[in-house]
Amino acid sequence: MKVYVTRTIPDIGLSLLKQEFTVDIFPHDRLPTKPEIIAGVKDADGLLCLLTDPIDKDVITSAPHLRMIATYAVGYDNIDIATATTRGILVSNTPGVLTDATAELAWALLISAARRIPEGDTYCRQGKFTGWAPLLMVGQEITGKTLGIIGAGRIGAATALKSKGFHMNVLYTDTQPNPTLERELHAKRVPLEELLKQADFISIHVALFPSTHHLIGRQQLRMMKPTAVLANTSRGPVIDEPALATALKEHWIFSAGLDVYEHEPKIHKDLLTLPNVVFAPHLGSATMDTRSNMARMAAENMIAGLHGQLPPNCVNPEAYRKKP
Repeated sequence: MKVYVTRTIPDIGLSLLKQEFTVDIFPHDRLPTKPEIIAGVKDADGLLCLLTDPIDKDVITSAPHLRMIATYAVGYDNIDIATATTRGILVSNTPGVLTDATAELAWALLISAARRIPEGDTYCRQGKFTGWAPLLMVGQEITGKTLGIIGAGRIGAATALKSKGFHMNVLYTDTQPNPTLERELHAKRVPLEELLKQADFISIHVALFPSTHHLIGRQQLRMMKPTAVLANTSRGPVIDEPALATALKEHWIFSAGLDVYEHEPKIHKDLLTLPNVVFAPHLGSATMDTRSNMARMAAENMIAGLHGQLPPNCVNPEAYRKKP
């Protein structure tokens, strides 16, 4: 059997795949185009893809032998799950393994945006620092403030739990209560509007669905405090980027830290001109430990699926019943 991999991943995953299958890897250090993915997968039994790959109906139906899609990510909104399921193709993801790494990055963004770290770094590199001054790059203090978590799943909960050292009051909004946060942090589950109005620091951790597209737009940004710091490590389209650019430019909120973007890899041109935004190039899972574990998990999912077993992290188990 043949597996097509759309980008080189850590060797632990590739080694596992090569022990079981013929492995064909996209050879370039860039995003493959949709036609290149179609060409690569046309005679493959398995596809190991990234969250940046458009695995839509055209791609899936172009591969008559395809039986398994393993994404090297937690999110899978880039994959046409309905088409895959109809054709009996299993789809898997890599949940859990990147929880702490992404929560750590959320805090890195919150702290950097609150204390103006990248702005200060640039200031020093440009030779502008001439000595301590009472009002030089004054930022927002974190200890004892209110943290708002939008989406209290694995990553949102981990982000909230890491606030213990800052002795923060924690609010969260989610479709379900989170007993762990309520027990460990005395966190309070509140409607989104209340969270936006009360929180000093807001971190977004929701999946991308039609219901969460532009969850944070002009109206929601207007609800926030002028001293609020906003971080997004979930999915870019959760925030209306033009509205965020206006909010930051006109100081509706203090600052923002972004790891994901509405039209990734493009970043809204107005955001790029603003000093009160901290940017990261989608680094949520970018630690050596996490990326290696993701590669191993994706490979193990692929091996199980192509050997006729239900993958450990299958997101469409109903497709298993459709398999011949």
